[in-house]
Amino acid sequence: MILVTGGTGLVGSHLLYKLVSNGASVRAMYRRPHKLEFVKKVFAYYTDEAETLYNKIEWIEANINDIPSLEAAFTSITHVYHCAAFISFEPNKYQELRKINIKGTANIVNLCISNHIKKLCYISSIAAIGQEPHEDTLITEKTEWNPEADNSVYAITKYGAEMEVWRGTQEGLDAVIVNPGIILGPGFWKGNGSGSLFRQIHNGLRYFPKGTSAYVDVWDVVDSMIALMDSDLKNERYILIAENLPLRTFLDKVAKALQVKPPRKAATPMLLAIAWRLDWLSHTLFGKRRKLSKQMVHSISSKTVFDNSKLKEDLDFNFTAIDESIAQVSTYYLEDIK
Repeated sequence: MILVTGGTGLVGSHLLYKLVSNGASVRAMYRRPHKLEFVKKVFAYYTDEAETLYNKIEWIEANINDIPSLEAAFTSITHVYHCAAFISFEPNKYQELRKINIKGTANIVNLCISNHIKKLCYISSIAAIGQEPHEDTLITEKTEWNPEADNSVYAITKYGAEMEVWRGTQEGLDAVIVNPGIILGPGFWKGNGSGSLFRQIHNGLRYFPKGTSAYVDVWDVVDSMIALMDSDLKNERYILIAENLPLRTFLDKVAKALQVKPPRKAATPMLLAIAWRLDWLSHTLFGKRRKLSKQMVHSISSKTVFDNSKLKEDLDFNFTAIDESIAQVSTYYLEDIK
């Protein structure tokens, strides 16, 4: 039996759909009952038999930091997809990020070892990959992480989580790690994922950053995870990105697909420097949620180029064109807001 943590998230829900569609025996973890409706909604995008497929999943209420509930979730499990994570770039959320992303992953790894799990697939992020000093140099799986850099709190904790997985491999656990870029998929229009970006673009954005980012379709993430789990490959990590695009290009493509005006004003370094300081001041004085940090400004202003050749070569994998992903996600978004 397969265990999926984070089954109610973007990747987890799509992964569950593919696994049960393929006839796999699956148990999935959830923390909040109302989140289960998101899974049903995702299933309904792709089939008229959403309820039937959903009922094939064995759901268990569990928390990755609650050992008794985790032990129950691991009963009779042979393979684990660890998708559960906390996504936030707010510096004040650092301790919560550590608890969920690092400690929670350590708990999963420990139970994988004690339960003799055959293989673990952990979904990390390109945020946990090192950065190259020259912007035109390809970033690969071998690019070294620099702990002295001004990394975001999210990146630090995803890197720490990877260290727990590698520690597990030293103790006999077979594992693979995937590092996706910004994942494009429908159903989650609020929060910190790409879905909220589609919503913001539809509502109207005035400014575009001058940096670049890397994008990948949610189905490419799911398909590569399953292929890696079913393969003989182990103790490897893989960058999952279809294309590296300037943020302005991406915003223009989404705006066109959503039939709205794209942002036309460049967010200059000075404007962004003022913006993140005002954001910090608003949080400090009034307790408002952080929306823009110094590290985020650096990320959206920088040019980075990620290399996806390792996955292509090891699995003979072809990525979905980002134009196709944008068109599909935009269609679902426009249907949902009617």
